[in-house]
Amino acid sequence: MPQTTRVLRVSLCLLLMAAVSSPPAMAAGSDDKPNIVLILMDNFGWGEIGVYGGGELRGAPTPNIDSIAHEGLRLTHYNVEAECVPSRASMMTGRYGIRTRKRPDGPTRGTWYGITKWEETLAEVLSDSGYTTALFGKWHLGDTEGRFPTDQGFDEWIGIPRSSDRAFWPDSNSYDPGAHPDAVFTRIMRSKRGETPTEHEVFDRKKRTTIDREITDQSIDFIKRKGAGDKPFFVFLSYTQTHEPVDPHPDYYGKTGHGSFADVLAQTDDYVGELLATIDDLDLKDNTIVIFTSDNGREGIPRSFGFTGPWRAGMFSPYEGSLRVPFLIRWPGKVPANRVSNEMMHAVDLLPTFAAIVGHDLPDDRVYDGADQTAFLTGETDESARDSVVIYLGNVLFGVKWKNWKLLLREMEEDTYAIKEMAYPSVYNLIVDPKEEVPELNYLNDTWVDFPLYQVLEDHEVSIEEDPGAPGL
Repeated sequence: MPQTTRVLRVSLCLLLMAAVSSPPAMAAGSDDKPNIVLILMDNFGWGEIGVYGGGELRGAPTPNIDSIAHEGLRLTHYNVEAECVPSRASMMTGRYGIRTRKRPDGPTRGTWYGITKWEETLAEVLSDSGYTTALFGKWHLGDTEGRFPTDQGFDEWIGIPRSSDRAFWPDSNSYDPGAHPDAVFTRIMRSKRGETPTEHEVFDRKKRTTIDREITDQSIDFIKRKGAGDKPFFVFLSYTQTHEPVDPHPDYYGKTGHGSFADVLAQTDDYVGELLATIDDLDLKDNTIVIFTSDNGREGIPRSFGFTGPWRAGMFSPYEGSLRVPFLIRWPGKVPANRVSNEMMHAVDLLPTFAAIVGHDLPDDRVYDGADQTAFLTGETDESARDSVVIYLGNVLFGVKWKNWKLLLREMEEDTYAIKEMAYPSVYNLIVDPKEEVPELNYLNDTWVDFPLYQVLEDHEVSIEEDPGAPGL
């Protein structure tokens, strides 16, 4: 055999062996560092989607959102805070919103807007763990230098810095542009890490109708761009609906025949379906965590048309319609399918849970209120890592929940938001009385529950007193 032929055959064999032995190009994400897609609705009640009793009942079936529950876990006792900013702050920092408002000079809390630069966000935890990160949509946690999303761990951001209700302003014939330096139109903003955010289109009622379509497209584009890479990704898709004004996209206006809220519900389900299809088509499903949840319960204003299921009232209140929202999670092979749990969980648990999943050590210079829920979510245990939460409105401590019991130090007039100071706290059994209509009589058999409820309050107040808070703004 000629020498050249022998060399060629050996070379071909080596190439074939290399091709067989070399692993294929890996998609983003892995068992220990899965991709994460967090879908957050804005003021979206517990009862809106099909698996919580809504969907068809609300004028729009939600098969795509429901599929997350069918393929994963549905929680019926997932808690948030009563207002947008503290709720988003708690989710992003693992700390109750009251802590993120703490002044550096002592325990008195102000009402500053959002979170400080000092807080370590979920995006920073994941970024430090090797993730590429993006936020598409509403931020609402800081609109000054150093406090935009791309200053707080996100590589990319397109969206609005403030609340969705500012869409009303440009169309108001009473708007006075000289009223106050901060009373300005919200504009769509864009930025990348290390860049100064730039302002673009005015966020008015017309833009309001299209923004959720646009941020869905941007999320899909990000997943396509990063899904083929060798780094896991985190997408925070922060929808602006169903916060007022509820304005459906032109393609969905009148689609259901049941009004704008149902149109937006149908629209959102289709958008989530597109997102899930993208993940599945890119063969990323098995190593991607998908979460669908909300920052608050339904709008508190009359005729907002949101639905809280069996729970009382809406946001800006201490009642369950404010504090309980949907929570669905899909992670094939890790989170068991078709599981439903009424165990308690809170938005503060997300950061420590994800930190544990990716192996990130949290700093020890602050108090964390969140618990690592990995074992609970993955079905290793049926019990949540928490059995209590505290309840604030603004900086006012309203009460506490322990298991399925609730103690309110104060109540609220739902129509006027007037606070009612109580001579004796109200205690509710949320299994027996989900509407919180009739407080337990404190001289009957259930007085024993005062002890665990008050213990949670006392422990929390001690932790607040001992919390040094942020060292600076």
